[in-house]
Amino acid sequence: MRLTEETQGGNMLPHVILHNAVSVDGRFDWITPDLALFYGIAASFGEEATLAGSNTIVAGYPEEDLELDLEGYEPPQRNRDGSLPLLVVPDSRGRVKAWHLLREEQYWRDAVALVSTATPREYMEYLDRLGIDYIVAGDDHVDMRAALEELNSRYGITVVRADCGGTLNGVLLREGLVDKVSLLLSPCLVGGKELRSMFIAPELASAHGVIALRLERMEKLEGDVVWLLYEVIK
Repeated sequence: MRLTEETQGGNMLPHVILHNAVSVDGRFDWITPDLALFYGIAASFGEEATLAGSNTIVAGYPEEDLELDLEGYEPPQRNRDGSLPLLVVPDSRGRVKAWHLLREEQYWRDAVALVSTATPREYMEYLDRLGIDYIVAGDDHVDMRAALEELNSRYGITVVRADCGGTLNGVLLREGLVDKVSLLLSPCLVGGKELRSMFIAPELASAHGVIALRLERMEKLEGDVVWLLYEVIK
């Protein structure tokens, strides 16, 4: 089902919470977070949609598991608990092929793709065959502001938890779309030269673009993990 910017009924942005587990120096690599702890805190946010990057999805589903014979394929009936969140994945290049597997997961009630006008038509036809809703927002890349507004307009989404890598985090932060930043700090330092941090974005030309935060909560948890919850000052 094609949901476009032109069908928007309002301009309301959902409340976006960025939630990540990182080392003290803000890196993802070589740390193994306590998943029960991570998702236990995530459950307190009342998310109605989970935003995950296409890189995360592609990395999580091996290519050999993605074979699907579309001949005679019937999209599954969605009778999931309405309290479960939607899974939302920006994918302007049409890389994600695991939609049928994602729909089998018990974490979400359904899945929605975010694409752009540059997304290959064949990919949109593929989504149609699978019965996956998609929102067209932006030209070369997904316009995340327009896409979030459409999520609110079409699905009534008011709270989004961003479970993303550094690149999508960077887009959301630079565009001023994040309301809160939740970090689980693992008691370790990683270092390195590769960009594996929680916030990847173009270098600032001045201090004008620095994002100010206000600490809302700080709590020491099991295993010397520290939970920090910040409000983004806008």
